[in-house]
Amino acid sequence: MSDPAPSLTAASPSRPEAPLARFDISAEQISRVVAVFYGRVRSHDVLGPVFGAHVEDWPEHEEKIARFWRNAILREKCYSGNPMRIHVSRPDVREEHFPIWLGLFHEVLQTELPELTARQWGALADRIGEGFRTGVVAMRQPKNAPPKLF
Repeated sequence: MSDPAPSLTAASPSRPEAPLARFDISAEQISRVVAVFYGRVRSHDVLGPVFGAHVEDWPEHEEKIARFWRNAILREKCYSGNPMRIHVSRPDVREEHFPIWLGLFHEVLQTELPELTARQWGALADRIGEGFRTGVVAMRQPKNAPPKLF
């Protein structure tokens, strides 16, 4: 008889039946990275005005984004939303903003986290950011235009 499928949770005294994380990080570390990142975004000459045009309540926005990352990394199922729709619906969010966003995000990851964790979260952010960038470009193309090759 074969062994049962591995559990999708990891029990520990501090996190009984907690979902497995994609990598070793705490919810508190995620919140700190998000707060530091958006502190830098607000003062960034390119990203600051774009975010500032849409974010009315920074603490609320930071908490929402922290939930997004806890959902993606810790699998907490605490985020519901459609970030692709949000990005596409804002014409001032442009393709060239994504590399800037990711560069700034990587800087924060490297200063706030252990090296391995920063690399792991950075790789996940790169995949998600590229998906958003590609989606923004594709969804804004005129209906009858030939596809834009990247």
